[in-house]
Amino acid sequence: MKLRKDKWDNSKLRSITHRITKGTTPTSIGCNFHASGINFIKAESLTENGEFVVDKFAYIDEETNSKLKRSIIEENDILFSIAGVIGRVAIANNEILPANTNQALSIIKPNLDYVIPNYLRFFLISDFFKKQVRNKTVQTAQANINLESLGNSDILLPPLEEQKTIAALFQSIETTIEQVDGQEKNLLNLKKQMLRELFGETQQFGNYLHKSDFEKVKFEKIALNISERVEPQKTTLDTYVGLEHLDPDNLVIARTGTPDDVIGTKLKIYKGDIIFGKRRAYQRKVAVSYFDGIASAHSMILRANEKHIEKEFLPFFMQSDVFMNRAVQISEGSLSPTIKWKTLAAQEFYLPQKEKQQELTKVFKQFDITREQLKQQKITLKNLKQKLLSEILG
Repeated sequence: MKLRKDKWDNSKLRSITHRITKGTTPTSIGCNFHASGINFIKAESLTENGEFVVDKFAYIDEETNSKLKRSIIEENDILFSIAGVIGRVAIANNEILPANTNQALSIIKPNLDYVIPNYLRFFLISDFFKKQVRNKTVQTAQANINLESLGNSDILLPPLEEQKTIAALFQSIETTIEQVDGQEKNLLNLKKQMLRELFGETQQFGNYLHKSDFEKVKFEKIALNISERVEPQKTTLDTYVGLEHLDPDNLVIARTGTPDDVIGTKLKIYKGDIIFGKRRAYQRKVAVSYFDGIASAHSMILRANEKHIEKEFLPFFMQSDVFMNRAVQISEGSLSPTIKWKTLAAQEFYLPQKEKQQELTKVFKQFDITREQLKQQKITLKNLKQKLLSEILG
């Protein structure tokens, strides 16, 4: 890409927009939210990736919308969060219109004679612009930046044709990221479906398994509950896993803490043990430890009984809807439902005979390997996007 940076202008954001404004919370002007109607977008409705989270929208009626004229969102308006989490950016399109917003989001209305909306969106997430915003952010009860400071921020402005070229480059990277993300989600859904069919009422797996290949077993026969206790301040172990470190439907532990982060008696884990979130089981948290360490007392540490089940097969069974739905059913308590080992141990499930499990494990491991490769592709693409943002718009 050949850029003529000597011909770029250094402009103020306010000089290339028709208006920069922000919204008002409807209840503060005597209006109310509704169960449906015109989309009311809040800062938490925007993701770090510039996407809208529709299920986090609120709704207002036509009358309320007409009272909030200055914050009515139009196509190509750029939403920029100015309170709480600063700097989340999204561009309005017809899919989310009609819409309005509150005071946590600014509405930047680009002047198309000077700037391509999508170019401006990408510029607002560049390190060059983020640094300006950090320097202008005021720390009070919550972080915020006022509209005047935002409008006085510097914008590097190439000619319109170069803006189109730059925007197209970053859009192509984002589109590829979305495609990879879609592939990962489809793969996860396919894996869930196969687990559902394997352990559900059909009890089959293509031509490989039939009902005669299954047997009914109690959970206590295939899993051992490891309840070894540890005091965090007295252990030489240096890795801690809480439920907050586990991701739903992911056997890999992507984050950890240290024993210094926690107090109270914890559970000891050994390499290869399964960590299961027995509290709020509907969160579907199961992972395999790749280290010796300690874990939250709100988890259950399980180890395969290899006389009756393949060690690597047990975690995949525990990821299935059959197991997870049962775990939710037997949880006790309303505010923070929790599973007791005695109750779980008595549960009966249909499992394929052990001699069949090894081949099944290979299939499900391949799902996870491919998903991990797709995740790494996304990370690489996101890093590439950020690197190019710094190089081109820095």
